[in-house]
Amino acid sequence: MAKEGHKYVFVLGGVMSGVGKGVVTSSLGLLLEQKGYPVNLVKVDPYLNVDAGTMNPTEHGEVFVLRSGLETDQDMGNYERFLGRDLTNDDYMTSGMVYQSVIARERALEYGGKCVEAIPHVRDEILRRIGKAAAYNGSRVSVIEIGGTIGDFQNALFIEAARVLKMNQPEDVLFVMVSYLPTPGTLGEMKTKPTQTAVRDLNSYGVQPDFIIARSREPIDEKRKEKLAVWCNVRKDRVIAAPDIKSIYEAPINFEKDKLGNALLDALKLPEKRRASLATWKKFALATADTKAPEVHIAIVGKYFDTGDFVLSDAYLSVIEAIKFSAAKLGRQPKITWVNSKSIERDTKTLAALARYDGIIVPGGFGETGIEGKIQAIRFAREKKIPYFGLCYGMQLMVIEYARNVLALKGAHTTEIKKSAEDPVVDVMLEQKKHIADNKYGGTMRLGAYPCYLKKNTIARGAYKSELVEERHRHRYEINPAYVKRLEEAGLVFSGTSPDGVLMEIAELPRTAHPFMLGTQFHPEFQARPLSPHPLFTEFLRAAIAQKKNKRVA
Repeated sequence: MAKEGHKYVFVLGGVMSGVGKGVVTSSLGLLLEQKGYPVNLVKVDPYLNVDAGTMNPTEHGEVFVLRSGLETDQDMGNYERFLGRDLTNDDYMTSGMVYQSVIARERALEYGGKCVEAIPHVRDEILRRIGKAAAYNGSRVSVIEIGGTIGDFQNALFIEAARVLKMNQPEDVLFVMVSYLPTPGTLGEMKTKPTQTAVRDLNSYGVQPDFIIARSREPIDEKRKEKLAVWCNVRKDRVIAAPDIKSIYEAPINFEKDKLGNALLDALKLPEKRRASLATWKKFALATADTKAPEVHIAIVGKYFDTGDFVLSDAYLSVIEAIKFSAAKLGRQPKITWVNSKSIERDTKTLAALARYDGIIVPGGFGETGIEGKIQAIRFAREKKIPYFGLCYGMQLMVIEYARNVLALKGAHTTEIKKSAEDPVVDVMLEQKKHIADNKYGGTMRLGAYPCYLKKNTIARGAYKSELVEERHRHRYEINPAYVKRLEEAGLVFSGTSPDGVLMEIAELPRTAHPFMLGTQFHPEFQARPLSPHPLFTEFLRAAIAQKKNKRVA
């Protein structure tokens, strides 16, 4: 468990979801580390799923995979990106995990015949996990984000656990509420009442916020700060402005302007070890928000965009961020367009319109919907010499397209979609067949980090500048080894393989055949970081920038 005197900061959301708790949590972690204190970040998701792996991306957003293979909420990706390091299984918690542990202990008679109840047993399991995460990481401060919104029935037990921790260690626990202050268009005045109501709801749990992060379109003014201070019983200097910004990476810089880091240390009764040095981070944040930088236009062809009348870009969040990091490194401003692969199937004009982009990405995914549209887009990129980057499913479909249209294997397909494919170029992994037969889908894919050997004189080897790399996976299907030799003889290069040479990890066309045509079986976006962009994304964007120059000359 955590050492005596360990500090805890709980981040909760008021008024509505999607208000930015994950960015606030990430920013607090970065600021506290810059102040000299080791930090661990924990995400609490109150749903009953054991992990995020079985959730629909259009409803929940991206599933982020840790190095260990645990499938988690997309906020874990933000945590890793802001801290610049890998997180562990102990840093993620769901109600499903908690209840699963309690029930397993009950079945093993570990509660000594007691009546097992939500309080104290479920609550205490939550506290045990929070303490374990702190101990495992060896941190001084834990920042814990409780998902959902204050007043949600399902997160009540997590708030109760935090309340008990505060009761037992009053000097060591802080509550930070992230709340939205709307400015109704017809009124033109920022309103504090929704936040006041949210604080009152939180008070009903026996919890009082120590800080309010005031999310709003414009910076909160002094009058509203005073109002919140009076009606929410929070010190005025602890009402922190968090206006809309061009880039989420500006958040810690803005917070530091308000001296939030020092205010947290003061509230936690910790001395300032050093002044936060955000110079490198600031340089990166300014680059991502530089609207004067030359543009590079990228089309992401996918299918997880439909959510009513809106576009859900969160389904591919890590891909978007990876593009931003590499673009900032190259001094470019990425302009990303979402192209629904189902639209390509319905309208040939959508396919032809891809010619205007400097690069095309087909990200990961599952299932049959929109698959032929993606394959058409891949063929278009190959034949028109537009830089192409395929991620996971995007690599598999790239190989299928090549088999169909270069090898003339018209029946080439993946057995995920067509079990009786004439040419199963992509097939289920042997160890996965029993899982599928037994309907065991949660947490059973090839997940997490695996080594990949890179061949000499290839795009991949040149980008990584290394012979052996490690990347994160999330899939059940692989390139069928029976077709590898024929594909290679037809000009496709499998530049990355498992160390034993059995699994194809990267497929590419040589530079002599295409400026950049490369796909990965793994998800490189999961390891892209603000201050260390992923080499494959950087290489792809270099090719896209060159493509733009060539089009201008032509």
